[in-house]
Amino acid sequence: MSARGAVHAHPLQGVALILLAAACFASLDSTARGLSQPDGRWGVPVLLIMTLRYTIQAGVMAIALAPRGRAGFASAHPRFQWLRGGLLLATSFCSFFAVRSMPVPEYTAINMLTPLVVTLLAATVLRESVSRLRWMLVAGGFAGALVVIRPGSGAFGWVVALPLAGAFAYASFQVLTSRLSGTEDPSTTHFWTGFVGSVVLWPVLLVAASVNGLDDSLALARRLPASAWALMGVCGLFGTVGHLFLILALGKARTATLMPFVYVQIAFAALIAWIFFRHVPDHWAWVGMAVIAACGASSAALNLRRPGASTPAAAVDVLPE
Repeated sequence: MSARGAVHAHPLQGVALILLAAACFASLDSTARGLSQPDGRWGVPVLLIMTLRYTIQAGVMAIALAPRGRAGFASAHPRFQWLRGGLLLATSFCSFFAVRSMPVPEYTAINMLTPLVVTLLAATVLRESVSRLRWMLVAGGFAGALVVIRPGSGAFGWVVALPLAGAFAYASFQVLTSRLSGTEDPSTTHFWTGFVGSVVLWPVLLVAASVNGLDDSLALARRLPASAWALMGVCGLFGTVGHLFLILALGKARTATLMPFVYVQIAFAALIAWIFFRHVPDHWAWVGMAVIAACGASSAALNLRRPGASTPAAAVDVLPE
């Protein structure tokens, strides 16, 4: 067996890890929704949740990389890491603000348009040749999103623009990653993701606190119960551990094997929404979600099988959080 084959010799373990990653990301979105709803129990500002989420990731990964010394933190392409981190931060911004106002299952389904948007960007930005079948899958996926959204129904309003924008931001990130694949250690990249988010968000949080009045902001922080701070910590751990599960999964099984299981995140999101928020998508939402999942998984599979396709690095972040 080749070294490459030996790396991917445990497909069942890989599937188990990808399912754990999907569960972590669905739990992250659902926890953020519960914390940030203005009329909910806690009403935590989204900016504070995001800042702690990235800070925890940076801290956990710094501890993990510390035994390697400076080499563990060094990046061969720091500009790439900053750009990559910025795109992921934009994705998180869309995610956290979207789930404050719309159910997590519907948000997750729309955000899962990412593989289809990658195809769109490949054709329009990278000038790659796209087959008629891929164009049909892109059209089908966006049709599924329209079924979920149902413009004019008043179901979600303007907030549906956020998961769509998040899908485009994340697709841009994937295109960038695929162009620079195999040049960075995944653990180092995972640290940089948290580091970039922390460096950007802490000044923004402090400016926002100043604009709102430092005394009022400090009073709000003091009023938050210990349970709110604990759940924000859980958000950070869900994001950090979810990505670690993803990296481990890609070491156990081929991306083509794992890709269909990525869309189980929609099912996890629906289950959590039912248990904690008593929300059940209507039958049209289920139809739209199924169409998006089928078209997205098919498009991702075609992209992975095309000649010269990038493998693990481009797919390390197939789950957008």
